[in-house]
Amino acid sequence: MGHSRAALRTSAAAAVSAALIAGAVTGLAPAAEAAPSVRFVDITGDGGTVLKANVLTPAGADASARYPLVVLPTSWGLPQVEYLAQAQKLADSGYVVVGYNVRGFWQSGGRIEVAGPPDVADASRVIDWALAHTPADPRHIGMAGVSYGAGISLLTAAHDKRVKAVAALSGWADLIDSIYSGRTQHLQAAAVLDGAATLTGRESPELRAIFDNLYSSNLSKEQEMIDWGKKRSAVTYTDQLNANGAAVMLANAWGDTVFPVNQYASFYEKLTGPKRLELRPGDHATPELTGLFGLPNDVWTDTERWFDHYLRGADNGIEREQPVRLKSRSAEGYEGYPDWKSVAATRRRIALAGSPTIHANVDSGADGGIVFLSSILDQVARLPPVASMPLLPRRWAAVWQSERYGSAQRVRGTASLHTTLTPTAESGTLIAYLYDVGPLGLGRLVTHAPYTWHGRTPGAPFTVDLDLFSTAYDVPAGHRLALVVDTVDPLYLEHNPSGAQLTFSSPVDDPSYVSVPLREQ
Repeated sequence: MGHSRAALRTSAAAAVSAALIAGAVTGLAPAAEAAPSVRFVDITGDGGTVLKANVLTPAGADASARYPLVVLPTSWGLPQVEYLAQAQKLADSGYVVVGYNVRGFWQSGGRIEVAGPPDVADASRVIDWALAHTPADPRHIGMAGVSYGAGISLLTAAHDKRVKAVAALSGWADLIDSIYSGRTQHLQAAAVLDGAATLTGRESPELRAIFDNLYSSNLSKEQEMIDWGKKRSAVTYTDQLNANGAAVMLANAWGDTVFPVNQYASFYEKLTGPKRLELRPGDHATPELTGLFGLPNDVWTDTERWFDHYLRGADNGIEREQPVRLKSRSAEGYEGYPDWKSVAATRRRIALAGSPTIHANVDSGADGGIVFLSSILDQVARLPPVASMPLLPRRWAAVWQSERYGSAQRVRGTASLHTTLTPTAESGTLIAYLYDVGPLGLGRLVTHAPYTWHGRTPGAPFTVDLDLFSTAYDVPAGHRLALVVDTVDPLYLEHNPSGAQLTFSSPVDDPSYVSVPLREQ
């Protein structure tokens, strides 16, 4: 079984590599005459683990000269040639570039440590190797990566002072807030990661235990999982990262179903050095995807501009631009802001009146969609998940709607729910959805988030405060906003026992509401 899986990984690596190399060649054909050569090498990582890597140096590089270095750790489940097209562009621009397959995946040795200490040590060993075997300049070192590579890049910059600039694309800064937000297991996202690891890599016993405990809702291991995640989260090392002074660019998608944007935005606000935050429509790693095949891509263009300024000293103006850059899911063009808190200039509350009771364990029809597919449809065709407000069964869904808006409402940032909940069981889960509702009652999903509780006294009310996933969405004039709450969503693992009921109330001294962040008109 193990031999056949290894053979499958090898043949799959060849197929993916061929596709990426073909894309790189196609995308860079006009510069073929001056294209840098690619060397495939083995680099000894932490503890003697062999890391498969590729190295590109500028064409005609002078052995006596020194060039800025960019290190690219691979994404979860992708082979070492993942970044070849972008590596060639960087080498054409005067960089030494080393892309390497992180431990535990494909032909690299070791087991998957999920950006643990061995992965951070590996990245430093790759830098050591590059300084010893290429004309890399030790004063000008950057790291970049998508997803897993983004997380490792941020962690390395916090632990290795030599890293002066980072571009962390579709990554995480808080691993637990990504896969366990609202104390709720992100089931589909975890299953995708687990499946990719099983197919293309070798899970460590620790990782296997984390997945098993996550799926089984083993609360006795909850704190252990949280501690495991903190060790692998850049936010834990914010002070170190700030002290090191690396210039940090963060980019993500509004609909990222693996690493929701809230944790990136919160982390961005904690950074004190040069920084930039870019958020666009899409799902996990989809905004960067076309760039991996050498096609024009805004994210990779800004990544190179970031490195050009902070590693090569180019006066390209990127440091003078508004550092927070957003693109709405429902409008063209980019918007610039001086910081994250300026994104939502005002807030408008929608009162959640009454005391509706809903029954658990049945999907009402309001859903966050399907991992990857739904947000990709929203990115490409502006088709988010939809639900009919009049047809949602009130037995299983609580629904509140605003008045019709006389002008467009430009939702920007993080909507938040405040309500009083009385459950009939000590544990349970709810999912809150915010919809843009048209004249016929059809709602298009604006944002949502899950919330789980344990150890509550049945029949005793308690306050729920929940931040929904951040977004940028324009609600047309004549439409309403609606808040829907139910108890089942295929994206998440729910904890409602059979027959459970939830009652929402709005006490006079503590009224319930959803607060919607709006950009000034």
